[in-house]
Amino acid sequence: MPRTVSVAARQRHPEAQRPLAGEDFGETKTKILDAAFRRLAADGYSALSVREIGRDAGVNHALINYHFQSKDQLVIEVLDAANRRLLERQQSMYGGESSFAEKWAQARRFYESDLASGFVRVQAELWSASLSNPELRAKFLPRLLAWKKLVLGFVREVLAAFKSHGVVIPAPFTADVIACWISEFWLGMEFSQLLEVDEEKAKHAAALDALQWLLELLDARAAAQPAQTRRTRG
Repeated sequence: MPRTVSVAARQRHPEAQRPLAGEDFGETKTKILDAAFRRLAADGYSALSVREIGRDAGVNHALINYHFQSKDQLVIEVLDAANRRLLERQQSMYGGESSFAEKWAQARRFYESDLASGFVRVQAELWSASLSNPELRAKFLPRLLAWKKLVLGFVREVLAAFKSHGVVIPAPFTADVIACWISEFWLGMEFSQLLEVDEEKAKHAAALDALQWLLELLDARAAAQPAQTRRTRG
């Protein structure tokens, strides 16, 4: 269960209540979150030590306890800091002028980067820990759903753009259905890769390649449709 810092604990560590000389806490907080991210990615949630995070960040661990109050609040802020950067990156990419197939290819490159950086492990660790920790789950779940909402928005944009060019996807394949396939497949792929199930990697690549091919096909049809329309009207 999360451990809240008591008044007595704060009194035992009065240095945690004093501003660090010559440093703004915003900068110190960044150091703490970066150190916590590295520890979470390397050691996992269950082995996470606030004392070791403090040592890595170069601050007294009592300062971390005082400002973050609990281990769960600390890891959620770690996730939020990483998520802000990644969601901005995704939104910028989805809002760009490249084709949908090119955006899909870029999303795949982002995933490889996130896997290498440890972000995929951090998110999986919090997902796993939240299964038996209702307080953590209440904080983690909205973050996960925000990512799924982003995927759904992208799929809706794709379908609307294709429809405007006369390329209509059959009715059963709604945006919600396709977004569900993509997000749930992706999450399953992440866990499989974190578990190092090597025989599954080729299957994952083939599935991602298949959607890449489909998007390239639909992009080509949509690009050709305006020219066909003009010739018909002429």
